[in-house]
Amino acid sequence: MKNRIKELRQSAGPSQLRLAEIIGVTRQTINAIENNKYDPTLALAFALGEALGVSVDSLFDPDNTRL
Repeated sequence: MKNRIKELRQSAGPSQLRLAEIIGVTRQTINAIENNKYDPTLALAFALGEALGVSVDSLFDPDNTRL
């Protein structure tokens, strides 16, 4: 399932490093998630949603139509 995390992060403003610091992971983890090379755990998805100010379901595109 593709995600919209890069798009949402860029519109919210934090760098990959800053977002990683906020949620307690490495910048490499954020990069892997944004490039669909790593699927975040549910807990990490909730942390990403909170940090980006969106609901968890808006982080992902179940139909792969937006990307």
